Amino acid sequence: MISKNSSWIALAGLLTGIADGLFSSVLSVAFYGSSVKRLFQGVASVLLGAGALSGGTRTAAIGVLMHFGVALAWSTVFALVIWRSSAIRKVARSRFGVVKIAAIYGPVVWMVMSLIVIPWLTHRPPVITPRWWTQFFGHIVFVGLPIVATTKKFA
Repeated sequence: MISKNSSWIALAGLLTGIADGLFSSVLSVAFYGSSVKRLFQGVASVLLGAGALSGGTRTAAIGVLMHFGVALAWSTVFALVIWRSSAIRKVARSRFGVVKIAAIYGPVVWMVMSLIVIPWLTHRPPVITPRWWTQFFGHIVFVGLPIVATTKKFA
């Protein structure tokens, strides 16, 4: 079943990677005084360590690949969930169902990544700041919506 619909999952991962990448890039440049390169070096540093922050374009490119890999992984997880859960399929088909599910799934993705996965990989505790909350709510629109709207077709 999944292989038949893998193009929807891949599209969800691609759209999510683009939407979330653009959201984070705008925040980095316009509000945090950083750069897109530094943003993705930071993503790479989760696996490569602090040296990634001074690794130039190479580590930024690794960060971009990691970012899209994570978007694809979360799209796959949701596709499996919607495929197996008639209750979630029913909500997804209801009025504003995609938004309802995205309002839960996007923040769940952010909380799992920022409170569990990244601290586990970096051995640093999470820090809850206004930036954290910006990402929490941003994940509704820039992660939850593209994943749910695209993989809804999977069901």
